[in-house]
Amino acid sequence: MEKPGRTPVTFTPMRAAISRRMVESKTKAPHFYVSTDIEMEAVIAANNAINAERVGDDRVTITAWIVRGLAQSLAAAPALNAVWSGETLERVDAINIGIAIAIPDGLIAPALLDCANKDLATISAELRDLVARTKENKLRPAEFSDATFTLSNLGAFPVTQFTAIVTPPQVAILATGKSEARAVVRNGTVVARQMLTATLSADHRAVDGALVATFLGDLKSRLESPEGLA
Repeated sequence: MEKPGRTPVTFTPMRAAISRRMVESKTKAPHFYVSTDIEMEAVIAANNAINAERVGDDRVTITAWIVRGLAQSLAAAPALNAVWSGETLERVDAINIGIAIAIPDGLIAPALLDCANKDLATISAELRDLVARTKENKLRPAEFSDATFTLSNLGAFPVTQFTAIVTPPQVAILATGKSEARAVVRNGTVVARQMLTATLSADHRAVDGALVATFLGDLKSRLESPEGLA
């Protein structure tokens, strides 16, 4: 019997699938979380310089820099670029980064394929295309199934930090919030810097804290000195 003032919610097939997968992930994979703060001043300056010569859809996004950094860091830490096949853990040669995208029925994370072999401009262009095709329901089968790691970026919202649930069968997901001006200490002086908090959720069956900390330190270094990403 329905209670007054309450309306039962009927899940769409997508919402039901998300529910099943998230319950599976949280009950089967022992999650742990590691965060770091990344100074984004250099990336923002480099991005502004690139975009000074670009217009409209040709402009490079900060998300593209993060994906580019992730691809390089994952190449240096292949244990995080892995998926479960039943009870067997398999490291994957291709770095296919899933991009969490909100759609009316829920959230999906199609893969930007083979990121290790793409430069910044290509990644930025393909990100735009991936988001557009996701919203038009025009994704390719491999983009649905072949992600090896996921980025969930809420930088477009007033969110500074959050933790994400690992997407099965992957072993890790990176959650990033909004880059914002914060008071930090540099050379003994308090100054304002654009900072971004990144939190990695990882499956403790597959990886340990020291490896995750090293991975985040590597990503932090790449984004704070982004000459090798452009």
